[in-house]
Amino acid sequence: MSAFWTVGCLSGAASVMLGAFGAHGLKSRINDPARLANWSTAAQYQLIHSVALLVAEQAAPKNIWAKSLFTAGMVMFSGSIYLLVLDPARFKFLGPVTPLGGTALIGGWVALAFASRGRVRL
Repeated sequence: MSAFWTVGCLSGAASVMLGAFGAHGLKSRINDPARLANWSTAAQYQLIHSVALLVAEQAAPKNIWAKSLFTAGMVMFSGSIYLLVLDPARFKFLGPVTPLGGTALIGGWVALAFASRGRVRL
């Protein structure tokens, strides 16, 4: 399998671990329910898009755009949220990265729709 398959699998595993850490390990360290909810959102989006990456790898293996956008989006969207939850002051500069990551995730879905199975190339 390709590197995207490995990334999707490892990202899925990481999202489960990070979700569990957020549900159990962060509650004693972070009192703000909004920050905990943000962590949960990041883990949920990471897991969903890990599966999307695996599906794209199988259903449209030539669609590098979709797979690349899903990968970049997970790193930027979920990664920035994780860091902002852990230390909002230190990682404040990552605030603008979150919507860019979300845009990349959306772009991955669009690329998958319009360039699936190599029928149409972007």
